[in-house]
Amino acid sequence: MPTETFEFQVEARQLLQMMIHSIYSNKDVFLRELVSNASDALDKLRLEALRDDSLGADVSDLHIAIETDRQARTLTVRDNGIGMSHDEVVQLIGTIANSGTAKFLRELKEAEENAAADGLIGQFGVGFYSSFMVADEVTLLTRRAGESRGTRWTSSGEGTYTIETVDSAPQGTSVTLHLKPEDTDDQLHDYVSPWKIREIVKRYSDFITWPVRMVPEAAAGADGEEGADDAPREPETLNSMKALWARSRDEVTDDEYHELYKHISHDWSAPLETIRLQAEGTFEYQALLFIPSHAPQDLFMQGYQRGIQLYVKRVFIMDDCEALMPPYLRFVKGVVDAQDLSLNVSREILQQDRQIQLMHRRLAKKVLSTVKDMMSAEPERYATFWREFGRVLKEGLLSDFENREAILGVSSFATTHDKDEPTTLRQYVERMKDGQEHIFYLTGESRQAIENSPHMEAFRAKGVEVLLLTDPVDEVWVEAEPEFDGKKLRSVAKGEVDLGTEDEKKEAATEREGRQQEYADLLGWMTDRLSDTVKEVRLSSRLTVSPACIVSDTHDVTPALENMYRAMGQEIPQVKRILELNPEHPLVSGLNRAHAGRGETDGTGLQETAELLHDLALLAEGGELGDPSRFVRLMADRLERTL
Repeated sequence: MPTETFEFQVEARQLLQMMIHSIYSNKDVFLRELVSNASDALDKLRLEALRDDSLGADVSDLHIAIETDRQARTLTVRDNGIGMSHDEVVQLIGTIANSGTAKFLRELKEAEENAAADGLIGQFGVGFYSSFMVADEVTLLTRRAGESRGTRWTSSGEGTYTIETVDSAPQGTSVTLHLKPEDTDDQLHDYVSPWKIREIVKRYSDFITWPVRMVPEAAAGADGEEGADDAPREPETLNSMKALWARSRDEVTDDEYHELYKHISHDWSAPLETIRLQAEGTFEYQALLFIPSHAPQDLFMQGYQRGIQLYVKRVFIMDDCEALMPPYLRFVKGVVDAQDLSLNVSREILQQDRQIQLMHRRLAKKVLSTVKDMMSAEPERYATFWREFGRVLKEGLLSDFENREAILGVSSFATTHDKDEPTTLRQYVERMKDGQEHIFYLTGESRQAIENSPHMEAFRAKGVEVLLLTDPVDEVWVEAEPEFDGKKLRSVAKGEVDLGTEDEKKEAATEREGRQQEYADLLGWMTDRLSDTVKEVRLSSRLTVSPACIVSDTHDVTPALENMYRAMGQEIPQVKRILELNPEHPLVSGLNRAHAGRGETDGTGLQETAELLHDLALLAEGGELGDPSRFVRLMADRLERTL
């Protein structure tokens, strides 16, 4: 058959050279990657054979074999799994990690220490190419199950590779590495040594559910020559094959759990928390879940994979089972092994399967209860969790009404009580002043912007604690007016504000009635003049320093939420807001006197002052002016008159 020669893509060629010539502190990872790829191929074949009776593949003895040749200095990792077609070899092997190569190169160049660079292997789907760290040439021979011909791929990693079709090839894939000379100074170990292979497999692949086999070397003869004993030798299995989630906690070390996590998530940092769950009774299943120690960069990107693997009686079913974990817990990784699900269950059936729904609910509750325990028993670990995943967890307040109370219970928020430490709602309620009925909050782009908002003035003066919500998701979930421990969450920028004790409220009400009569004409006039932009002009009980502020009605949508809806392509009607005036401010009291004494004049100057007062209030809360050029002109005119 003709042999075709191809050139690697530019990025792929750069990546190969960096892998071959970079100084990695641990080159052993190449074997972990090859065994992991072989295990995936066996999983896929088992599943395909269950779904397609006509495949005709032999699944009686699925395994991974490692073979070495000391004379030729080759190492081969062979599996009898699903294999690849010619087109799949061209697409998957020739282009290397289409979506991640550029990012891998950038981060590899930025890694200043060997340890940092070493940790990047496995994160970008380039595990197969880690072989070139230890090999001068790599040959891949593969035949897809159900096909008659195979494909051979060969490359020395110098920029080109060859592909040819072969008539005879066993089912599955074999990767043969022509090893570089041993060099301990360069961390190139003797990878044809059986003890070294055993060490690597035991360390990285002991949990693989398929047997990893190797034929032991012949014992040396009397003359010291290896291979003197020509008797056939039975292959030995190097891994335990016992799934970690099926073993008791006492039988498994933390290091073993961490290796499983790294295999599942391709995150080479240890997990923040390991969660075990075993359900018995009419429906049995086991789960081993992990909370990562840091949030992945693509956590908020469309198409992010949730990383929960579904097994049925240890048979792999699917890699990214969305039905098992709600979207707001998509950062959780792990394995769920059920006993009674159908082996050929499809994704569509999963969404409606009652047993899957039961697991979904139980797993979510288990994760939330684990976070709650972490909050009380290990506050530092909880602080790490909330810093990394708090923003995504709060999405559950919009979608998971069953667990809303639990989510609120494990949430933390920045607060005026402490500049550095966030607070829980439980702590807030315990600190509430006598007579306080609500949990007050204010949303905004940053803590500084919220603290400087005019809406905060009365709360600061009265010493009333306010939650400072700066995440975009906060704008949405607080609109549902949830409550915690019988206390409703209420925005300080909405509706009327009535602070203080009962006696203080009565006194304030009496004073407000007098002020209302004094300012009635001005308020009515301004409401009429500003009717295009505001719903009402009224006196404020929340201002102590600023002349005015703009608030939303109790049940109106906030401007920030309006903008979010429009950014998503959802047009909603413009909502008019309320302008509140501070009667104690000299500008407002002066405006009231000027309005009362204007007589029959047209009041153009007063109307411009009213516009400026509204625009200044809008700017103070970080809003956008409807007509910035008019505001600049009016302000320039006013400043000119002061000279």
